[in-house]
Amino acid sequence: MASASAPEKATQAASERLEKAYAAFQERVKRTVYLDNISPQVNIPVIRTALGQFGNVVNVEFILNYTIPFDIPQCALVEMENEKEAAAVISEMKNFPFMILGMPRPARALPAKPEMFADRPSPPNRKIQLRWVKPSDPEFEVGKKLKHLVKRHRAETNAMIEFQLAEEEKLAKQQSEQLKTNYKKYEMIENIMHDGTAARLARYYGVNLGDD
Repeated sequence: MASASAPEKATQAASERLEKAYAAFQERVKRTVYLDNISPQVNIPVIRTALGQFGNVVNVEFILNYTIPFDIPQCALVEMENEKEAAAVISEMKNFPFMILGMPRPARALPAKPEMFADRPSPPNRKIQLRWVKPSDPEFEVGKKLKHLVKRHRAETNAMIEFQLAEEEKLAKQQSEQLKTNYKKYEMIENIMHDGTAARLARYYGVNLGDD
């Protein structure tokens, strides 16, 4: 039996490397969580802290939406250390409302899919077929209708996002003011307990301030 030539060996070696790279990518997909419906105010440290209770967060990558003129990361790919930790995140966030940054929008977690990764390698032996559609082709009119539909949806989406951003900014200010109010309240209580005012009021009203 004749041995393989040098070009054939090089082609075979390249094919094996592609197969190994794609297999490694598939393993990464299995341990990655697709995080959706998160607030635009959420950043990478916040996600690491929120999901760190389920295991070791290896990497966080926001999915950019190039179809809108706003820099609002609402989706992210969160790579955990192993598949078990990723499953724990998905299970917990599926069964219980999981807030991040205290925003009133429960974040959603789903298993990641290969097409979500911008750096995904091509599957081995995959053949891509492309063709131009001529104006006489029946699919040409379908493409034109889809193009106009996408433009209309984009305008509607942009208007909705502008409203959403304004509402979330308003909500963030309300939450900040509420936190300041609560801090002042507890600070006042602590001062009363330390300056003797609480003890005098307790004696006057006959109230026991002891732990029992």
